[in-house]
Order: sequence, then C-alpha cells, then structure tokens
Amino acid sequence: MKTLEQVINHYKSKSLDGRDLIGLEDFLSDGGPEFTRENILKMLEEDVAFGFEKALNQRGISSLEMYRVVLMWNWILEEGLEDWEEENYYNYGLPLFIATAEKYGFSIPV
Repeated sequence: MKTLEQVINHYKSKSLDGRDLIGLEDFLSDGGPEFTRENILKMLEEDVAFGFEKALNQRGISSLEMYRVVLMWNWILEEGLEDWEEENYYNYGLPLFIATAEKYGFSIPV
C-alpha cells in the first residue's frame, strides 16, 4: 500500500468535481481517520456501493466520477487492481465496481 506521502506526491486527480480528493482530505484533517488499509477499505466499500448506485441508474457523469474514485483507492491499495486503465470505462464503470467488490467481498447489487 502506498504511504500518504506517496499519494500526496504522486496522485494526479482526473476528477471533474474533486470527488476523489474529498475522500483523501479526510486523512489530512485534524481528528480524521488514520491512513490505514482498514480505513481505506471502509472508504472504498462506501464508494463502490455509491458507484453501483450511479451505474445502475445510468448516471453518466456521476458513475464516471465514482469510477475515478475507485481507481484511486485501488491505486493506493496496490493489491491487484491498481493498473486498471481509466480508458477501460464502459457500462457506467460496472466492470471495475464488480471486480473491486469481488476482490474485497463487498456487496454486488447486480
């Protein structure tokens, strides 16, 4: 897993609305959660669930933004899905949401 310092120094947001950076800000704020695998997985599970909701309702921009957020968490975790290409976005991001949910045992609503 990348360190918080590595993320700060190397992560380049591609989000239109900064949605990915909002999750990261939690780890930088006073009183925020520690930057641990367990806490990253909690954020990832919530974001995958929200991504599924947007994808299944065919919300194009929102599902793309959540796709980018999930890409970021997978990049940080470095556990096998970190090389998923942003260009592989199709079907509202469902393939990435499904692969991530399967890997970590999250609920899959499809």
